[in-house]
Amino acid sequence: MTRVLVLNGPNLGRLGVREPEVYGSATFTELAAQVAAWGSDLGLEVDVRQTDDESELVGWLHEAVDARTDVVLNPAAFTHYSYALRDAAAQVTKGGLRLVEVHLSNPAAREEFRHNSVIGGVATGTVAGFGVGSYRLALEALA
Repeated sequence: MTRVLVLNGPNLGRLGVREPEVYGSATFTELAAQVAAWGSDLGLEVDVRQTDDESELVGWLHEAVDARTDVVLNPAAFTHYSYALRDAAAQVTKGGLRLVEVHLSNPAAREEFRHNSVIGGVATGTVAGFGVGSYRLALEALA
């Protein structure tokens, strides 16, 4: 079974209570369970993680490179400014692995500061704006 790391950045642990009109009503626990079920249906072993800590997220990307594991990444706020995360994501894709950037909402349709992604330029692809379904589309692309 192919293993995929599904990594989530800051504030995603607050899903369900943080701006549900933007991010939906599903909690992070519900999102993680749904992603695991979709992965299983697609023959993928998914490991869903969330952190508010940039260095932990960078470390998980290094782990993916070392373990030769594809990644689904919702960098959350780090999308727009974290060059450390961008450099770690580049190691994934330049190492011959795939990294799909995911967003629950469509950053291009939101505030102007959200329009730029430093991750998008090194990602294999980006899925945004489909709520929790964005993760399913990303997993389908990897399967």
